[in-house]
Amino acid sequence: MTVLLWSAAVAALLLVTLWAIQLRTQDAATADLGWSMVIAGGAIVAALTLHDDIGRRLLVGGMAAIWALRLAFYLLVDRILPHKGEDGRYHAMRNHWGERAPRFFLLVYLGQGLVAALFVVPIVAAMRGGPIDAWAVAGAIVWFIAVLGETIADRQLAAFRADPANRGTVCRKGLWQYSRHPNYFFEWLHWWAYVLIAHGALLTLLGPAAMLLFLFRITGIPWTELQAEKSRGEKYREYQRTTSIFIPWPPRRDTT
Repeated sequence: MTVLLWSAAVAALLLVTLWAIQLRTQDAATADLGWSMVIAGGAIVAALTLHDDIGRRLLVGGMAAIWALRLAFYLLVDRILPHKGEDGRYHAMRNHWGERAPRFFLLVYLGQGLVAALFVVPIVAAMRGGPIDAWAVAGAIVWFIAVLGETIADRQLAAFRADPANRGTVCRKGLWQYSRHPNYFFEWLHWWAYVLIAHGALLTLLGPAAMLLFLFRITGIPWTELQAEKSRGEKYREYQRTTSIFIPWPPRRDTT
């Protein structure tokens, strides 16, 4: 219990600090950075403090920490440090909230800690059990595919945005010609790795289920699409008509 309380206190301090920074920078991308760092920390603490098979703990803890820290590093290097402008989701939120944005964003940042704790649950559930088996190997393969896919999608989008000639256009490079949000798809796929490792244990299903809910209803796709429609207009609406919103799929012909 002491470890849990200390972990929660450190996470809250980190998130409030990141919120205070965004008051100056007007860039709430650090909320995602905090979310991924809290998940990484939770996975590491669980791997070191639980008493189940050490091989299983190190495998699951290492997978979760690597995934979360890769995401944190990408956000830091590609979105936060270059000061390219606020992520479309948060920019849309800031415009929508107006003068209320500072206090609402505090709730967003603290909420990221609660959400991160929610996502640590399936990671911990996957750590419980005996030695590594064939299901764990299958989960590790799914994890590798998901992390590789997410990394490729992030790099393709970063390269597209880095070219000034692409300003105001829609990225259709690589994975982005098959899905409007391939990075989100592979982020969701990643959570199925823990389901396999834990032989389908009920608590591990919380990962993909919660991620799908957040992506489609709360912080992910709706805000991203709203901002993209505003900034790219008909070009993005044509992209919506021809390209799968989530699962990578061959593009359709625009019949309008």
